[in-house]
Amino acid sequence: MNKILFSAVSKKFVMALAGLFLLLFLPVHLGINLMLLKEDPEPFNNAAHFMATFPLVKVVEIVLMLAILVHVIYGITLQIINWLKRPVGYAVRNKSETSAFSRFMIWTGGAVLIFLIIHFFNFYFIKLGLVEGDPENFYSLAWQLFNIPGYVILYWICFALLGFHLFHALQSAFQTLGLNNDFWTPVIKGLSLIYAIVVPIGFAVIPLVIWLFK
Repeated sequence: MNKILFSAVSKKFVMALAGLFLLLFLPVHLGINLMLLKEDPEPFNNAAHFMATFPLVKVVEIVLMLAILVHVIYGITLQIINWLKRPVGYAVRNKSETSAFSRFMIWTGGAVLIFLIIHFFNFYFIKLGLVEGDPENFYSLAWQLFNIPGYVILYWICFALLGFHLFHALQSAFQTLGLNNDFWTPVIKGLSLIYAIVVPIGFAVIPLVIWLFK
């Protein structure tokens, strides 16, 4: 029993670290994507080329891919463990805000994962040469995608779900790392709310501007 408990706790700890690493990458990605709002494609294409070729970035990219893999596998594993521990639903559920977010984490995370796979096919796999496309002109590709209403709507839905996922994920990660007391809990909750609103809205505004005004 102790071995099983330690294994689950260890998975949650590693998952929290991987998740926090991914959260550090999102603002960087957002900063690059905001260059899509420029009329000149060169800044965005140059940034994309730098991210694809600079040696240190390529090392970080490998770590990022591993973090995604670990976060997804451990997230699914821990959810299955929780389901097996509670094969019969509780007669009365805790209706608190935190429990609601926690219950839907696996589903919001799954939706984000599906979008991430689509994103890989549209961009990352082109860079790797696995999918046909011009890796030196992602600017034009992004503009083409953001002029497809269905893709934009899917984009918005996925980033709205990402916001819900981030709000609980940040709090859960820091709680797992031990920052759970009268001082840090409200601070982390406030920062989580700000991050979970600002970052998804930042991404969502880009296709909106391109779709409506460009």
